[in-house]
Amino acid sequence: MKKINYPSVILTMLCTFSMLAQEPIQVKVMPDSEAPIISKHIYGHFAEHLGRCIYDGLYVGEENKVIPNTEGVRNDIIAALKELNIPNLRWPGGCFADTYHWKDGVGPKENRPTMVNRWWGGTTEDNSFGTHNFLNLCEELGAEPYLSANVGSGTVQELIDWVQYTNHDGVSPMADWRRENGRENPWRVKYWGVGNETWGCGGNMTAEYYADIYRQYATFMPGWSGETEVYRIASGASEDDYHWTETLMKNVPHHLMEAVALHDYAVFDWSDKGPSVNFDDEIYFKSMEQALNMEEYVTKHIEIMDKYDPDGNVALFVDEWGGWYDAEPEVKNGVLYQQNTIRDVIIAGTVLNTFNNHAKRVKMANLAQMVNVLQAVILTDEEKMIKTPTYHVMHMYKVHQDARLLPSKIETNNEFRGLPALSVSASEKEGVTHISLVNIDPENDMLVELDASELDIKSIQGQILTSDKLQDHNSFDDPEKVVPQQFKAAKLKKGKVTLTIPAHSLIVLQGK
Repeated sequence: MKKINYPSVILTMLCTFSMLAQEPIQVKVMPDSEAPIISKHIYGHFAEHLGRCIYDGLYVGEENKVIPNTEGVRNDIIAALKELNIPNLRWPGGCFADTYHWKDGVGPKENRPTMVNRWWGGTTEDNSFGTHNFLNLCEELGAEPYLSANVGSGTVQELIDWVQYTNHDGVSPMADWRRENGRENPWRVKYWGVGNETWGCGGNMTAEYYADIYRQYATFMPGWSGETEVYRIASGASEDDYHWTETLMKNVPHHLMEAVALHDYAVFDWSDKGPSVNFDDEIYFKSMEQALNMEEYVTKHIEIMDKYDPDGNVALFVDEWGGWYDAEPEVKNGVLYQQNTIRDVIIAGTVLNTFNNHAKRVKMANLAQMVNVLQAVILTDEEKMIKTPTYHVMHMYKVHQDARLLPSKIETNNEFRGLPALSVSASEKEGVTHISLVNIDPENDMLVELDASELDIKSIQGQILTSDKLQDHNSFDDPEKVVPQQFKAAKLKKGKVTLTIPAHSLIVLQGK
């Protein structure tokens, strides 16, 4: 006779009874024909000349015979990014942008000068990956390029020339030079950042000084008649610097500025950011506290923008966001190289929900960064490549791209040490509803009842992304430890969806 483990049976029964007795969190999801479209550009990415993001990451060189590549860019990365439907890619920085002179990265490679990457490790940059490589990659991916221009150490003329080089279709010195370098037709680059973090590494400027500098640069940027529309993005605030946003909105004529940027990282202590894998419960709590600040920052910056621009002509671009931890010490040239765990799943899910819910003003966001840096979606080790847990979040959430927001309301949320434990966003496109839910609580499951009675849903299915421990991650030895699984536990009855969301997990439901 099989021996029965009575303590285990009793514990299971107690947990079951506890869940049955638990009051569900009530969430209502509503259709609204006036709700904004969630711009696909919220799901953008960022690639900087930093550590192993470009070299020994994205770009292995045209002469590499070991790793299959297209014009030096790894084919496996191209394929993985195509699966995400990435809408845009920001380059070359970041702090690097305001030391980068684009003309050093075009023409015969043997003639290109080197430079010292003064911000990131003091490495020598040989400029072998330049404008042509980047813009051709964007074409291959079907992604809009977003060029971050050098204001900190550059000139107005340098930026004018770059716009002409990439966009002008007629006869001009820059267009002719582009043709000499092998590209007949212009790439027609729409998105242009006018400097980066000009309050810091981009020049340590005051808001008032930068507003004047911005006006000068922006004046000379528009294209010629019949050419590509140029979308000018002002270097915006860090976190809760509301004075910066107010100064730009007040001092820059809105016909010169199509968007204002915002940067925010989930960093609780810049002097000791903590490990990317072996973190404890306290560090996890602090990380989530910082990540959830995004809701407050976005809300308050939008309030300022609404005051000066009630018609919403100027967009908010959160063009750098993500988790930031101590770099892994054993990785050669691993500047800002970190692993990616379930904690990053929770950060990505909650932040993207925030962007979705503020889609009326938030029109672009860029996860930092794409490969081997910060909250990357891809990690590489020589010929090996893995998709991180964050990659799978972006893949699960791509259903929201260009879908209409469905406003959602959480009636009474659970709390994790004072933080709202449940995060939700929803959208509808072509008759299909998607609802994204994140439980940030590291220990407690969550019973949720979704009132979707106004959405005419007849069936429900879903995917879940979680693992046993917060510290679980994909490695080169175990590349699929954290991957999405089918979620079949959601029950639909009379327009209401009931489900239990496990601790530290992310779920995307699909209703038809």
